[in-house]
Amino acid sequence: MILPIVAYGDPVLKKKAKEIDQDYPKLDELIDNMWDTMYNAYGVGLAAPQIGLPIRLFLIDPAPFAEDEELDEAEKEQLKNMRMVFINPQIIEEEGEEWAFSEGCLSIPDIREDVFRQPDITIEYQDENFEKHTKTFSGLAARVIQHEYDHIEGILFTDKLSSLKKRLIKGKLANISKGKINVDYRMRFPNMKKAR
Repeated sequence: MILPIVAYGDPVLKKKAKEIDQDYPKLDELIDNMWDTMYNAYGVGLAAPQIGLPIRLFLIDPAPFAEDEELDEAEKEQLKNMRMVFINPQIIEEEGEEWAFSEGCLSIPDIREDVFRQPDITIEYQDENFEKHTKTFSGLAARVIQHEYDHIEGILFTDKLSSLKKRLIKGKLANISKGKINVDYRMRFPNMKKAR
């Protein structure tokens, strides 16, 4: 089932999310619905706060980035085969020299800005079967994970911009929070009872 994506300005996007356990109600159904929602919106990642749930859960499928001509074959293959669920993740290390990449967000449509992040991360997490993993990711794979991880920490990519950039997009952000935007996927806007 396709769920509405919560728009910028909703308080759930600024909350630090809570851990969950195997008894979380209808978790398999929730994960299936999140996949449907993400693919319907042509996203490469989706965090639970983006559908209104302040829990430590996100999923990624960065396969569309594998089309990037500048990537080497190994990175393309990695991105093509990275459909993953992260439950209760904890980034334990971020390394390397920060690099910029133009990021966007399904909760903040029509805004893309360069965000600086470190290229290498090590993350501990549980998969959808609650099996524990510790893995290291690099490049675009690491960036997608960092972006979604920020969501469960109550951080948006716009929080990482310079004060000048923030001022320049302030009006656009205000319009998104008021629902004054056209998107081709379902969204739920603050101060509006129903999704549209």
